[in-house]
Amino acid sequence: MKKTELFQQLLKNPSTFILPGAFDGMTARIIEETGFPAIYATGAGISNAQLGWADVGLTTATEIAQVVSWMADVTNIPIVVDADTGFGNAINMQRTVKMLERAGAAAIQIEDQVMPKKCGHFNGKSVISKEEMVGKIKAALDARIDEKLAIIARTDAVGVYGIEEALERANAYKEAGAHAIFVEAPTDMEQLLRIPKEVPGIPHIINLVEGGKTPLVSRLEAQEMGFQIMLCANTALRGAIKGAVEAMKLLHQEESQKNMNDLICSWEQRQQLFKLKEIQQLEVQYSGK
Repeated sequence: MKKTELFQQLLKNPSTFILPGAFDGMTARIIEETGFPAIYATGAGISNAQLGWADVGLTTATEIAQVVSWMADVTNIPIVVDADTGFGNAINMQRTVKMLERAGAAAIQIEDQVMPKKCGHFNGKSVISKEEMVGKIKAALDARIDEKLAIIARTDAVGVYGIEEALERANAYKEAGAHAIFVEAPTDMEQLLRIPKEVPGIPHIINLVEGGKTPLVSRLEAQEMGFQIMLCANTALRGAIKGAVEAMKLLHQEESQKNMNDLICSWEQRQQLFKLKEIQQLEVQYSGK
């Protein structure tokens, strides 16, 4: 079964699923091998990890597509790609969708921020008109080669105009043909409860950012509220940052690796993750010996 079809099945499954974020091939592989059903190619994580900069719209469509292709090469589960604003107007959106579909996306998330965008949990955001975003959703749908490729519509209107405008936009985006709705950065439980109830008949995403604007809830709590996807976009990234910082601190302080074992994976774990044994078997298979 194609990855696009697998993701469509996940959207129809009554059980809420956790969608962790990856920023490279390594984290994508870790997410799959841990047992999660899909991967989120996080725009913020790619900006942080690949560029070394905050999530303020500095990445390009080609950079995102390159990272997604690396993820797709080493995994077998669907990849949901954060495509930001589509990197321009409706015509840019169509080019972005085509690029990401070729790269291996099973679903593409687009948002109604003004380009260049900002992280959904930053202050100072701006959004385009509802009508322009509806046009971009339709453009994205028309650009697909595979009709099973899902288009996820995100609105950042809560932080700009409030929850009422966000709900109005969410309903408009649903009517435009989006396969799932993502209302970004609701600030309290009351807002969270309103979203699935007042935008019915479509899967919803709850984005849980540690230290962000939205209250953290469990998967079961998200399911009870009516959310289909529990997005944990940068948990892996932040775990990796902390681990690397602690290891480097110890190396700098002690000038030795002797006490490093509790902070790093073993040699065997590393080679197992990156499939050294399988590569060696292929070398033998194709060596002609």
